[in-house]
Amino acid sequence: MDLDLKYRGRVATSEDIALIKRLIEENPAMSRRALSQKLCQVWNWTQANGQLRDMVCRGFLLHLERAGYITLPAPRITSCDFTLHRKKPPLVEVDQTPIHGPLSHMQPLQFKQVRRTPQEQLFNSLIHQYHYLGYTQPVGEHLKYMAFFDQRPIACFAFSSAPRHIKCRDDFIGWSPESRKRNLHLIAYNTRFLILPWIHVDCLASHLLSCMLRILPKDWHMVYHHPVHFVETFVDTERFLGTCYRAANWIYLGVTTGRGKNDQTMKPNRSIKAVWGYPLCNDFRQLLHHG
Repeated sequence: MDLDLKYRGRVATSEDIALIKRLIEENPAMSRRALSQKLCQVWNWTQANGQLRDMVCRGFLLHLERAGYITLPAPRITSCDFTLHRKKPPLVEVDQTPIHGPLSHMQPLQFKQVRRTPQEQLFNSLIHQYHYLGYTQPVGEHLKYMAFFDQRPIACFAFSSAPRHIKCRDDFIGWSPESRKRNLHLIAYNTRFLILPWIHVDCLASHLLSCMLRILPKDWHMVYHHPVHFVETFVDTERFLGTCYRAANWIYLGVTTGRGKNDQTMKPNRSIKAVWGYPLCNDFRQLLHHG
């Protein structure tokens, strides 16, 4: 029987609760991590590339415990919220000599996917230091990119799994709730875009966006073994106009409600975000409807 509880698209059932309780009772020395990995194996809860959805499962378990359905093994660290103990990225120094001039003098540019490479630490540090949102560790499918000119980093991009429900996006696509649940992984979400503050080149932002969208689909398929057909992003309307997205031919889809995903007040409690999207193929609607 389904319970009145959902987490990242998964609906908890009474059978889930019974299984988790049985595993905990039969394995009293099992850690929370081992428990989540075991559940991922039992449920076949994996990404398209075969990796276990371990971090999502751990969040699901914490959600069940906070709702009073289960009691997890004692945590192996002092707080049950391991994110509180995550260290900030170490500061990495880079050449901050200003770069000025026309875009034509910024060629050629190099783009590198840096997740799980030696340059990932540099990416994390630059986002932490210079992006107004700072750095947070993504959960689920995600890729990190850096753009270089003359071996110097000039920009950073991050893409991750798309939010489950955005009304203006869902209206634009026109898919049903069932299609959205089945095919949401075919959308990528541009979570960070940073041009380093000492780079001053007209039209660079829109040029970088256009270049990235030619690179992303191939890399995503190579890493996660499935395509992406649409890319989206949020732009804080209190800070930005979204000019570079418009110049790169992204489509303005509407605005968010200003409420968090778990809000119960039905009142805005954060800044309104403009939602921009970019189809990566002509038949994106058909592909997102049917997968």
